[in-house]
Order: sequence, then C-alpha cells, then structure tokens
Amino acid sequence: MASMAAAFVGGSPNSVRNPIKPALLSASLRLSLPPAAAGRRSPTPIRASFAPATASCSLIEPDGGRLVDLVAPEGPSRHALRREAARLPQIKLSRIDLEWVHVLSEGWASPLGGFMREAEFLQTLHFNCLRLGDGSVVNMSVPIVLAIDDAQKRAIGDRRRVALVDSRERPVAILSNVEIYKHNKEERIARTWGTTAPGLPYVQEAIEKAGNWLIGGDLEVIERIKYNDGLDQYRLSPSELREEFARRNADAVFAFQLRNPVHNGHALLMTDTRRRLLEMGYKNPVLLLHPLGGYTKADDVPLHWRMKQHEKVLQDGVLNPETTVVAIFPSPMHYAGPTEVQWHAKSRINAGANFYIVGRDPAGMSHPVEKRDLYDADHGKKVLSMAPGLEKLSILPFKVAAYDKTQKKMAFFDPSRTEDFLFISGTKMRALARNRENPPDGFMCPSGWKVLVEYYDSVAPPEANKLREPVPV
Repeated sequence: MASMAAAFVGGSPNSVRNPIKPALLSASLRLSLPPAAAGRRSPTPIRASFAPATASCSLIEPDGGRLVDLVAPEGPSRHALRREAARLPQIKLSRIDLEWVHVLSEGWASPLGGFMREAEFLQTLHFNCLRLGDGSVVNMSVPIVLAIDDAQKRAIGDRRRVALVDSRERPVAILSNVEIYKHNKEERIARTWGTTAPGLPYVQEAIEKAGNWLIGGDLEVIERIKYNDGLDQYRLSPSELREEFARRNADAVFAFQLRNPVHNGHALLMTDTRRRLLEMGYKNPVLLLHPLGGYTKADDVPLHWRMKQHEKVLQDGVLNPETTVVAIFPSPMHYAGPTEVQWHAKSRINAGANFYIVGRDPAGMSHPVEKRDLYDADHGKKVLSMAPGLEKLSILPFKVAAYDKTQKKMAFFDPSRTEDFLFISGTKMRALARNRENPPDGFMCPSGWKVLVEYYDSVAPPEANKLREPVPV
C-alpha cells in the first residue's frame, strides 16, 4: 500500500524490519524556539524544560560541517583500488569490523575519516569527544577501532597502506597512512563499560580474542557495503535520509533508537512527541524510526524479525506511515549504557535529526555477574543533557509509559493511582511470546504480536511444544 511505502522509503517491504527500545524523553539542553513560538519565550538561553532547535527548512548541520563519504565513485577509481588491494598486506575483517567499515564509509561517525589513530582513541576513551583542528568539539563516546595480532603487525611492517578484506577474502577497502599502537583491552573495557566483569556481550564477541594492536588510518571503501539479506534497501545512509527528509519538507526530525519490537507504549511516546512539536510551532515534524541493525546479543530478536514486526505496526496504523521514515542503523550494539547512548544520539545528528527521544536505561543491560542492572536507569538521559558536542541536539523529556488496566491501553504512568498500572518488562514480554500467550489487550497490535510469537516458535526446541506454564501478568 502507498502509505507503507511512505514509511519504508525503499518501498513496502514484504520481508522485514527492525525495532527499537523506547526512549523516555529527557530534558535540559540549551535551545532556541521555532519562529511560531518565538514571541512566547525570552530569547535568553535556558537549561531545562522542552525547548527545540530552531525550526527551519534546512536540516541540522552534520558534525564537522559536512558529511563524510568514504566510498569510491564508480568507474576507474574502484578498479584501481581493487588492483592495488591485491598487492597489499591484508587484514581480514570480522562481521563487526565490517559493520564499522559500513558506519565509517557513510558518514555516521562524521567527521571521522577512518579507523581511529591513537590520539583519537585516547580522546574518545578519556573525554568522550574529539577536538577538531579549528578548536571545536564533536561528541565521540565509543572507540571505532580495528584490532590486529602480532603476525599481522609484522606482515605490515612499515607499509603505509593495507587492504581490508571480507570473510571470503574479497577486497572491501584500503586503509592508508596507517598508525599501529597498543591495544590496552582492560583500559578500553573499563572506560567504555565502567566494569571489567566477565560476560559483557560485545567484549566477548569483539574484544577478548582480538589482537593486541590497533591500526588506524584513512579509509577508502571500494563500494557500498551490502549484506544481501533482503534488507539492504532499508539501510539508508545519512545523505539519503537527509534527502528523504528534505523531500518531505520536514522542519523537524525526531529520532527513536530501538533494538526491540515496538509496543504501544513506544508508539505513545512517538506520537505524543510529534503532537508536542506541532504545539511548539513546527509544521511538519517527521519521525525517524531507526532500529539498530548491527551486532546484537544472542537473546535479542534478530533484525529480520524486528523489521517484520515494525511493518505490521505501520500497517495497523499504530504509527502514521506518512510522517514516519523507517530505516536501519548499521552500528553494532555495545550495551554500554550512558557511554553508548551518546554515540546513538551523535550519529543521528549526522542523519539530520535535531531531536532525540531517550528513555530509561538506554543501551543498558543486566549486570553480567550480579543480580542488578549494570547502569542507573536515569543516567543515560542525564548524561545526554550534559554531553560535550551534543549541544545542538534537543533531548526530549517524557514520562514513563505503562499499561493502564482501567483504560486497557498503554498510557503515561500516573503515580497517584499506582495500582491501576502494570509494567510489562521485556523479560515478561518474551516469556509470554515464548508461551504463545497474549499480552493484555492494547499492549501491542495483534499482528505485531503474532510476528513475535512466530519468531520464538521458530527457535523453540522440540520439547517446548509440551504444555507450558502460564506466565503471570
């Protein structure tokens, strides 16, 4: 249908799409009002409440003033890079390494032009930001680095250019003006996650067995990264997203990062955000529903199923396809809480978003050893309101959404009648879906819930078909 095509810019997907976790909106950034509201507020900058960036037909400027594009143009330059790559020392990329090449190549990390050299790595670890040549500061909270082992370091020697190849040894990119430096894993882990406890998913997947050296340099990507999984048409670059927002005449773009199926509480946050932006004087705010498409931990719902669930949410009208753009964000997931949520916000600036919805415990997880959450649930939104380099991004404050038993729908939590509300955690939601039980009416659109049940059925062991214990709600 046409309305679906409006949301899924590549066309109406019969395959799938990706979700996000709700972000509750947080407060306090220094902002200015849109023209329609200008007469109602003092021009003095404030720190608080719900003031947006200036409404304008032009989109927010990317970090560093321009979007980085590291993909070689079609034609002779690509052929030359391929020929050269065959003669250079080679580094084989892991799946996560390739995802980072994708992120860098399209400008999500602008103005970063390649894997980090040591100075950039240290600034990221210690300051969560990079200082540019003109003295300005841009946010950069997670290291984007490439690890190599001793044998690879010896093979590279004093060469200034190396080839990056995929798992089938096909050339992907060339890294030039390289710098090799020590990979202090313990410091990297401690500063990124705030703990070195065993069991951190990204650490286990990408760091523990990685080499003891990091190699940085300028990246030249031979051609656009594709995964051939039926979802490439939804992996819109920051440049393509900006073109789409301009085509829709968006005067505000609000981004919602997620890695989970969308329930009606998420939808309430998103639709109410748009209502508030309209009240503030914006004429055409557009939602960027931006599920994370890189590495996620084993118990997260896979991207293919999340995208399929998102499609149903739009088909059922839970979100308006005419004011929603759904696209895949290619970054891997760290589960690094307040540190990582800065990366999620910064990258959406480069895609043209000037508002970012953030909720309780963004990018968080349970402590891998102790029976508690790894991060304070409110620290993510507080950090975003203070983070260096994110001043031009408006962080949106919001109340918690929960299931209102009296209205039989998701609503904003009212602490004066606590007994009327039910909090359905992600753990409980997954347990219900595994047991093929239905959540309370109004928690999630039925077709979206069916997709979730189908996913858990597809991964259930044969013995799971026996009688299941009901899940208390």
